[in-house]
Amino acid sequence: MPKNYSRAVEFVLLGFPGSRELHSLLFVTFFCLYLVTLMGNMVIILMVCVDKRLHSPMYFFLGHLSVLEILITTVIIPLMLRGLMLPGMQVISLAACSAQLYLYLSLGTCELTLLGAMAVDRYVAVCNPLRYSVIMSSHTCIWVVVVSWLFGFLFQIWPVYATFQLTFCKSNILDHFFCDRGQLLKQSCNDTRLAEFVLFLMAVFIIVGSLVPTIFSYSYIISTILKIPTASGRGKAFSTCASHFTCVVIGYGTCLFLYVKPKQTQAAEYNRIASVMVSVVTPFLLPFIFTLRNEKFIEAFRDVLRRCLRLLKD
Repeated sequence: MPKNYSRAVEFVLLGFPGSRELHSLLFVTFFCLYLVTLMGNMVIILMVCVDKRLHSPMYFFLGHLSVLEILITTVIIPLMLRGLMLPGMQVISLAACSAQLYLYLSLGTCELTLLGAMAVDRYVAVCNPLRYSVIMSSHTCIWVVVVSWLFGFLFQIWPVYATFQLTFCKSNILDHFFCDRGQLLKQSCNDTRLAEFVLFLMAVFIIVGSLVPTIFSYSYIISTILKIPTASGRGKAFSTCASHFTCVVIGYGTCLFLYVKPKQTQAAEYNRIASVMVSVVTPFLLPFIFTLRNEKFIEAFRDVLRRCLRLLKD
């Protein structure tokens, strides 16, 4: 008769399979990616705060996106690194498990909502440039960001609460490096088919709901750009939204790959790889996507760097 874990106070995370050497290699790789992610996003936040040239709606949203990336990676990666550094299985309390899952899903929902808002911002900038400052006023931008954060944290209360109301009587061992919902459902002895279907619909609502304004915005953006008579004009117009478009493709692609599937309890290896893409690789890439080809940001960064070097010399 299986042990009843419905009142368990902890779960056991198996982490990554493989040898000690592989774990050491993964630890170094993920630790370096985490450090670069933190530094890259912190530089973006700092630059948006201190340089007046970056005091515009696009960079205001980008600053909040960077905050979300730092928080999302910090919720997942330190626990992952701990599991790679220490041999054997690691234990996580029920409260910590529910908190981690809730923060991870809530922050991810905030990020998708903000990406949709950024798409609308790019639409206004390209298609209605003369009214841009009126439509995207500071009051509007603050309102959009507040709604994004509130929606993300309120929307995920019920899904996480419903998950932890299940009876985990099969096992308390999760074949993952964090408290993955699919693994939690897999260990439940309740009939989870209805719960999985509802969670699938909610994931579709979040992703498609934020993707729809993005698709409409870029449809109008592309239509407007194609009407510009000169190649240089078209290139300049497209450069204003190229970084966000790249971010949308990567962000939504990985989320669709991981979350929008009717069967939440898929193979552990599939979920592990997809989770690494969402929580490690994508946050690592985003600072580079938004800064390397952004001339205004690079110019502002060089000026701030020169001022800092001057102060050090003095």
